[in-house]
Parts: sequence; C-alpha cells; structure tokens
Amino acid sequence: MSKQQRGLGKGLGALLGDGRDLSQIRKPVGYVNKEVVSEAKQPQQSTADIMRIPVDMIEPNPFQPRMNFDQEALEELADSIRTLGLIQPITVRRKGDGRYQIISGERRFRACSLAGMDMIPAYIRDANDQGMLEMAIVENIQRENLDPIEVAMSYQRLIEECSLTQEQMAIRVGKKRASVTNYLRLLKLPAKIQHDLKVGILSVGHAKVLLGLEDTNMQEYLCDLVIKEDLSVRQLEDKIRKLSEPKKKQEQAGQDLPDEYVKVLEIVGKYFDNSISLKRSSGGKGSMTIHFSSDDEVRKFLKALEDSKF
Repeated sequence: MSKQQRGLGKGLGALLGDGRDLSQIRKPVGYVNKEVVSEAKQPQQSTADIMRIPVDMIEPNPFQPRMNFDQEALEELADSIRTLGLIQPITVRRKGDGRYQIISGERRFRACSLAGMDMIPAYIRDANDQGMLEMAIVENIQRENLDPIEVAMSYQRLIEECSLTQEQMAIRVGKKRASVTNYLRLLKLPAKIQHDLKVGILSVGHAKVLLGLEDTNMQEYLCDLVIKEDLSVRQLEDKIRKLSEPKKKQEQAGQDLPDEYVKVLEIVGKYFDNSISLKRSSGGKGSMTIHFSSDDEVRKFLKALEDSKF
C-alpha cells in the first residue's frame, strides 16, 4: 500500500490557499514589541536584548574597516528590508552623551536609512575603543565581503593599534595563523598590484605567486600579463618557472659574468620571458641571443627603448 502524500494541514493549507501567495503571510520584521530607546530613557538591559533606537541617535563607527559601500547593493538590501524588515539587528555601544555608536552593521544601518526606517533594532553593548575596533573587524571579516586589501589592512590595524600578535589575531578572527600571515603579506606588494586585488581583477592566488618574486618590476610586469592574457594561477607559475630557467642554466654552467652583463640579462630578459642567452670570453668578446615568441614582444621592447631615449 502506497503512502498517502501528506498535505500542508487544514489550517496552513487554508491560509495559503491554492495560489500559495506568500506575500499575504510574509510580513516585515518590525520588532514592534521591543522597547524604544529615547534621550530621556537610557535602558539597562542584557546585551542579548534587542531595543529600537531612533535613527538620529545613532552615528557611524569611526573604526569601520570597510571603506567603500556599493550603492547598488545598498539599494537592493534596502528593498529587501522594506519587504522583510531587518532580520539581523545592528550592534551599538552607548556613548557618554546619550547617543549610540555602531559597533557592527553599518551596511545594514545605511540600508535601513535608505528604506525610510525611523527606528533601528539594535543590541546595545558596552565597549572601549579597542573593543570597538576588534568587534567591528571581526564582524566585517566574518559577515561581509571585504576585498583582500581591506582584510589585510584590518589585520594590520589590530596588530599595530591593539598590540596583538599574529597568533592572537588568528584567534580573534577565527582564522588559521597561516591565513592571517598570507593576507598581511599582500601589503608588501606594489601599490599597482594592491589596487588590482582591491578592485577584483587579480585574485589572491595570483598575488601569492607574485609574492615569491623579489623584483617589484617583474611582479608588476607579470601582473599586467595575467590580466591581459587571462592567465590562470598555474599558467602564471609556469611563466615564472621559465623565467628562472636561464638563471639556473647560468649557475650550472659556472659562468662568472660581470654585474653589468647580469643587469642586461635582467632588463632585456623581462620583455622576452627571459628567453635570452649571453656568452662572453675572458677577453670581453661574446654574443647575446634573444628568442621571441611574437612580433608583439619585439614591439614592446622597441617601445621601451624609445621611451628610455637611448
């Protein structure tokens, strides 16, 4: 005997109706049963309680690690709040002047303002400036889509301003220490590469590979190559491996080249994936051979020569 398919139940089925128009039963979360905070009434409640605070009594967090808020995304969140209400209340701290300062949830606060809300549901906590900074960064790293440079700068602020070790940092943000270290290393990259990471045209995986190079000019050159040719991380690793091969061959051959010759190899080689070889006799005579894979490589090299006004 087959099992009879269970329905929604008489009560819920009647409520939904045949069309199941969820908009008729899904109302915005309003926290209307929560106490309202006013200037005259400063509640003393558990930090687990939710209170409703007037928008004009709340101010942004000066320690906010997020520097940019996407306006289109804020509008989308505001539309969601108009429909469903604010699902996750913000967290604020009470200030001495009777006002409140955001600890976490500034994006939600801005969206609530766009949605026209005059009261914001919030948890109220007591926190000093260091506590504010720590809580704001942990909240944002765990819940918000910060770009890699914002994450790295947030870690750096916690280390410098709160005197935390990398081990303590990892515990605070719930990450492995190696992950924290890798993010901090991103701040050692040239500004150009940091920009590309920030705007999302270069991945953290590519950046980690570039960090293995000591030459900043080569880092920038390969960064451009990744973007122009849409190279994968594996392809970038292959490029760098090819760049290192001539140096290894040179070492194996036991050549002892003067510094100016090595400099020529480095400068010219970066335009041809280091597909360049140089032979020199003890008397100073020799030959240099360049292998190129396209006309474009030659044009770039020519332009570099012209720009340098040789």
